[in-house]
Amino acid sequence: MKKLAVALLFSLTAFWGSAQAADAFTVEGSAGGTLIATPVASFDSPWAMSFISDTQMLVTTKPGKLWLVSTDGTTRPVSGVPTPVVGGQGGLGDVVPHPEFATNSLIYLSYIESQDDGATRGAVVVRGTLSLGDQPALSDIERIWSQYPYRSGAGHFSHKIAFGPNGSAQDGKLFITSGDRQEQTPAQRWDMALGKVIRLNDDGTIPSDNPFQDQGELAKSFWTLGHRNLLGIAFDAEDRLWTHEMGPRHGDELNLIQPGLNYGWPVVSMGDNYSGKTIPDHDTRPEFAAPNAFWVPSIAPSGLAIYSGEMFPDWKGNAFIGGLVSKALIRVQIDGTNAQEAERFSWNKRVRDVEQGPNGALWVLEDKSGGRLLRLEKP
Repeated sequence: MKKLAVALLFSLTAFWGSAQAADAFTVEGSAGGTLIATPVASFDSPWAMSFISDTQMLVTTKPGKLWLVSTDGTTRPVSGVPTPVVGGQGGLGDVVPHPEFATNSLIYLSYIESQDDGATRGAVVVRGTLSLGDQPALSDIERIWSQYPYRSGAGHFSHKIAFGPNGSAQDGKLFITSGDRQEQTPAQRWDMALGKVIRLNDDGTIPSDNPFQDQGELAKSFWTLGHRNLLGIAFDAEDRLWTHEMGPRHGDELNLIQPGLNYGWPVVSMGDNYSGKTIPDHDTRPEFAAPNAFWVPSIAPSGLAIYSGEMFPDWKGNAFIGGLVSKALIRVQIDGTNAQEAERFSWNKRVRDVEQGPNGALWVLEDKSGGRLLRLEKP
């Protein structure tokens, strides 16, 4: 009987192992690269993820759930999460741990709220204490930033978050992308925190060395201006900040973000308006910072990681961008300030977010209902 049980256990183990392996699939790149993609979990419209340890990450879903996810695929809901206003491009957004999460357990969340029953909406960033265990929970929530002013409509919130690297000049500084809310002109206004990259201390106070100190109180929080809809933000190994943003009708941009610069939207763009009305290119207005790379036709970028791992040593310093319309993971080679697309990996799914894992693997979230969390590794 014991031999039969052992044999049965061996058979079940072999079956489960083969079933798990069968879930993995190969993704061929346009420049000859190959990735093995392994599904780890799936979610209802996932939006963002961040690792909090070598074996655990947090995943948000647009409808309002926060999940504690182990790298083996175990998922547990986190209670105590604020309820977002969901609709259009809005819902629960980004999640990042504090740089000293291991000692203070703080995480930062962005989401959409309304203070007038949905007539106007805006993004907010809060932080709270994450308790781990059998029933993960978020407590002691405090507001860090609000996207002033709230506007009607449900698009171009952006609300992606990044912390400056430890030991750098930006150590402990919090960067937030704030979209133009589909209104264009606020991106050039000093009295609206729309179409901007925001820089704050970790408690939400404004650093005294921000570049715009003489344009009013609100502008003291601005790091850069002239942006459209920024859905990717990341630092590279040289502590330089990069963002990407969706262009109007094509003209998606990858930008090296430098304090005090104006990136030109809506005055200039490498794309045109949806109406067909042309927009002057960047080279017609040299006072505006030009993109380091741009895409025509659109890739609809979402999520950004600058690779620094050992699994793919030839890709160190490359940017990886999720593509929504393009349904691809896009590798961008960066050489100094020059950037150009090098390769696309496509499996016919909209890619919502991308992160580098602790062992150098790439992790991506697919968009929409049933969107999978995939681990991408070398063959």
